[in-house]
Amino acid sequence: MTIIAPSILSADFGCLAAEVHDVDAGGCDWIHVDVMDGRYVPNITIGPLVVQALRKATAKLIDVHLMIVEPERWVDAFIDAGADGITVHQEACVHLQRTIMAIKGRGKQAGVSLNPGTSEETLRYVAADVDLVLVMSVNPGFGGQKFLVSQLDKVRRIRAMLDAAGNSAAIIEIDGGIDADNAAAACEAGVTALVAGSAVFGKPDRRAAIAALRAAADDGAARHLAARPTDHGDHGDHGDHNGDDGHDGDEPATPASTAG
Repeated sequence: MTIIAPSILSADFGCLAAEVHDVDAGGCDWIHVDVMDGRYVPNITIGPLVVQALRKATAKLIDVHLMIVEPERWVDAFIDAGADGITVHQEACVHLQRTIMAIKGRGKQAGVSLNPGTSEETLRYVAADVDLVLVMSVNPGFGGQKFLVSQLDKVRRIRAMLDAAGNSAAIIEIDGGIDADNAAAACEAGVTALVAGSAVFGKPDRRAAIAALRAAADDGAARHLAARPTDHGDHGDHGDHNGDDGHDGDEPATPASTAG
């Protein structure tokens, strides 16, 4: 089943805990947190204190996306605050493999994100190490942008690269302009986790919005798996990635067995 990860960037921060409770009850799998520093991207959002507050509001996996310079300096702070997964940008991380292993060393899900203009080839020598690859389908910094269809070819190439590296269980996440109209195409290309902001938080009925995304995503995922060679592991079902068993500090996350 495809992971649905509502992005709190589109939530009402005046009642953030209630917003998270709403999508949690509405059937989401993860909570996606976009951290921006005003330097790597032209916007400023939140820090570890908000993640700490979110940790008290949900047992779901907290998926932290660091859109900041020198992300390695902040990995421990966000993990200590309650993050279950940390994704850093390839473009912002000089020692990428070292940072991936530092995240995994804390028992957390390690992800790498690529901007629209960045080639998947930059992942070649960490493809066996990552738990997740996040493909940006908009230029990062602001919500509400139009989905870049060109990124679906990148998703297909990343899927092939991960498979060739013996890492078929790795999750491919996509973020930017995702809605029920393009979710199927994304998942048919090989996406296994959808980040959705306004497509969830911008709707009055969050349960219905999540259900619509999931139905479209699962349709695309089924077509992807039907066309997929049978000699690779099934990456379309990641189990129960919702953290419903609770959060235990530094207890290792198990991405392949905790996805929704």
